[in-house]
Amino acid sequence: MTTQKLAGADRSATAASPRRGLPKPLRTLLDTSGLIAIFMILFIALAIFIPGFFTGRNMVGLLLSITLIGTIATTMMMVLALGEVDLSVASIVAFAGVVAAVVTSASGSVVIGVLGGVLAGGAVGAFNGFVVAKFGINSLIATLAAMEFVRGLAYITSGGDAVMITVPEFFDLGSASFLGLTLPVWTMIACFVIFGVLLNMTAFGRNVLATGGNPEAAALAGVNVRRLKVIVFGLQGVVAGIAGVLLTSRMGLGDPNTSMGLELAVISACVLGGVALSGGVATITGVLVGVLIMGCVQNAMGLLNVPTFYQYLVRGAILLLAVMFDRWKQTRRQRA
Repeated sequence: MTTQKLAGADRSATAASPRRGLPKPLRTLLDTSGLIAIFMILFIALAIFIPGFFTGRNMVGLLLSITLIGTIATTMMMVLALGEVDLSVASIVAFAGVVAAVVTSASGSVVIGVLGGVLAGGAVGAFNGFVVAKFGINSLIATLAAMEFVRGLAYITSGGDAVMITVPEFFDLGSASFLGLTLPVWTMIACFVIFGVLLNMTAFGRNVLATGGNPEAAALAGVNVRRLKVIVFGLQGVVAGIAGVLLTSRMGLGDPNTSMGLELAVISACVLGGVALSGGVATITGVLVGVLIMGCVQNAMGLLNVPTFYQYLVRGAILLLAVMFDRWKQTRRQRA
């Protein structure tokens, strides 16, 4: 019944669109064509003017460098589409990695360690969703608080220092490869496929977009908004936990200091990819392009040996431009 009502609302809202008869993946591609064009121009310019950019080795390195942001962006997309935000993802990455390192070394089992890290991330995410849904606390404030106490948990769990891993098999998670791509890259690809299908082809995805667009209307249509928020934040925690475990495997230790500022990079990539901060609008294609643009800019600055403090300026400018672009799109939709 819920799906039928939401589908009916979607049909009535888009009946006047000239793209109404096109398949949804094609409509999505057309909607993000401008962003894709910007990325292609940027990519070609970097390939022409920056030595060493368009090489096989650098392309593989570029893919590996965006795995952390790209993986987490797939679920941040869902959180933002819901009309919420999660600032705790960087702390979850660090906490999950530390838990995985401690449990793996203590148990001698890679499987138990990985499960421990992923479950720790999922538990934090579900807790964030519960606080936001049950008590009606603004997600910005709730996850800001979580960012602090989860980072504190990471320090407490590690004893305030990096945790060395004593099981060599754990390192295979970050270095194992298939068809020339490592496991972290395949994990990112799998997340884009899974959450792209979830957003575009399931009632769950339609409910997320409907809730982000109008929570009251979604609730009246039968959507359990509270449960939906807990699930989405829980998924965010699980994926951040997976990313944290893989990052720990790549680094060879569980570091409570890792991934500082990651949440801003992830949100920047999502907003740059067309995800509305106000909720209700998101495309997996746009997020992918946003992640690639962020990765290309970061990679180019590395090849040019741009000092770190200038890189902060560039990343901040990208975030500001992304937010301004999001505001401009909202204004245009309101006037339409």
